[in-house]
Amino acid sequence: MADYKAVFFDAVGTLIHPEPSATHVYFEVGRRFGTRHTPDEIAVRFLQAFRQQEDLDRTQAWRTSEERELRRWRDIVGYVFDDVTERDSCFAELYTHFAQPTSWRLDSALELLVERIQQPGLILGLASNYDSRLRSVLAGFPILAKFQHVVISSEIGYRKPAPEFFRRLTDLTKSSPDKILYVGDDPVSDFEAARAAGLDAMLIEKPAGLKALGEKLAGA
Repeated sequence: MADYKAVFFDAVGTLIHPEPSATHVYFEVGRRFGTRHTPDEIAVRFLQAFRQQEDLDRTQAWRTSEERELRRWRDIVGYVFDDVTERDSCFAELYTHFAQPTSWRLDSALELLVERIQQPGLILGLASNYDSRLRSVLAGFPILAKFQHVVISSEIGYRKPAPEFFRRLTDLTKSSPDKILYVGDDPVSDFEAARAAGLDAMLIEKPAGLKALGEKLAGA
C-alpha cells in the first residue's frame, strides 16, 4: 500500500449491498401495485431495462446528471412493471426505498479492511455510479466517515466507464493515476475502465469479496 497515494472503492456491490435483495424489493412493491410478474421475470426484465439504459448512456459518451439518473430509474421501473397502472407511485416508493440506509447492509469485512490499509498520508475515497441518494445511504454507516472523498457520477457529470470519471479522482487527490488504486466488483466499468484511465485496479473476488481483498493487501 506504500506505493499508493489514494485508494478509491466502488459502492454498490463492493462496500454496500441491498438488503433484502433488489429483486425481492421490486417484487414486493410491484405486487402491492398489482403486477403479475414473478420474481424471476422481474429479475430478467430489470436486467434488460438496465442494459437498455447503459446502451443509451454509451451513445452520450457516459454523460449524466441528477435529472438523467432520475429518468434512468423511472424508465427502468416503467419497463419492469409494464402491467402496473400507477407506475409513478410505484416508482416513487422504490426510489425512496433505496435512499434509506436501512435498505442496505455494509460489507462485513469493511471495518477490518480499513484497519489494515489505513496508514498516514493514504487517502481513502468512494467513487460510484449513483445519484445524490447515495449520500443519505452513506450517512447511515459511521465507518464510511473515514473516507475523505465521495465521488458520485451524477454530481460530476460522467459515469463509469468514462475516463472523465476517473480523472476526477486524480484531480481530487492531486496525484498521478498510477498512484491511485481503484477497487470494484465490475470487470468492465471498475477494473478495465480504471486501468484504461491509467489507475491501478483490483477486482473484488466473489463471493469472498472484501475479506479476500483484505488478506491480499495485508500479505496474508
